[in-house]
This record gives sequence, structure tokens and C-alpha cells, in this order.
Amino acid sequence: MEIAIRKFQEEDIPYKVKWINDDRNNKYLHYDLPLREDKTLQWFKTLEGRNDRIDYTITHAGEPAGLIGLLNIDLKGKEAEYYICLGGDKFKGKGIANIATDLLIQRAYKEFGLNTIYLYTEVDNVRAQKLFEKSGFVKEGILKNNLFYNGKYVNRYIFTLDVENYIHNVGVLKIGIK
Repeated sequence: MEIAIRKFQEEDIPYKVKWINDDRNNKYLHYDLPLREDKTLQWFKTLEGRNDRIDYTITHAGEPAGLIGLLNIDLKGKEAEYYICLGGDKFKGKGIANIATDLLIQRAYKEFGLNTIYLYTEVDNVRAQKLFEKSGFVKEGILKNNLFYNGKYVNRYIFTLDVENYIHNVGVLKIGIK
């Protein structure tokens, strides 16, 4: 299975718009929908020179398959927030997200020296929680009424990952998934 992550590029914008606007993908994403290509291009242009986030496109056999990245990168505190969104259904349930997550964690360690990667997920997003736990993230607790979105409060879990422990003991590539 040929899976890679590469820096998000301008030509990836139509994929991002399509994937984020897809109701099968955006149930637990907190975007101002619908996403539009012109506004996404404006957003993309603001990324140049920023060091507080990194966005990648996941590819499967060379074809764009999803988005993954780190937000709120804090080089002093050596931590960042993780996100992922797979594209169409044909990419789901194949281990692509697991391998892409592993590749991202390895880069976070090598390129940024991060100690902790954290994420938030809605309590009802059980499928994502399984991915996160399989990838080594630990559920730290629940954040009640943590987010106000679409006119209602949302309960979310916070998960963390000890990056160094992951690199040395847990990594997908270490446990033989190719």
C-alpha cells in the first residue's frame, strides 16, 4: 500500500473543498460550511511563512486521499494539535489514516522536536476515537460544553500522545504494518 504525506499545495484546494463539504466527512468538523474554493485559496495564501501550523495532503498510490496536519504548533512547549480528514469512502477502512498518522508523528518528532501531540474529538465520534487509540493516543478526559457549534454545545474528549514513547515503542512501522 503506497501511502505518503506531502505538503498541501494550491492544486489540492478543490479536493479540500469537496471533502470538507461532503456530509459523510464533515459531521464532526467545525467549519463554516459550505467551503468555497475562492475563500480556501485566500486561506492557503495566508499559510506562507507561518510556523504555527503545517498542512499535508495524504496520497494513496499517488492520488490525493485526505488531509492531515498539525495546528497550534508551540515550539517552546514542544506540542501541537493534530487533525485528519480522509476524502471519499474508497479511502476509508483500509489503514490509510493509521499510516498517514504514523508518518505525521514521525515528522513532528524529526522536524519540530515535539514531545506531545493532542487532539479533540466529539464524544459521539467513535470511529475516529478508535483510530486515535490504535495510533497510541490516550484519552485524558472529557471537556463538557467545550465548543459551541451550530447553535449547541458540544462535549469533546481530549487525547494526547507522548511522541518520544511512540517513536521508540509504538510506531506503526515498528509493529509491522506496511
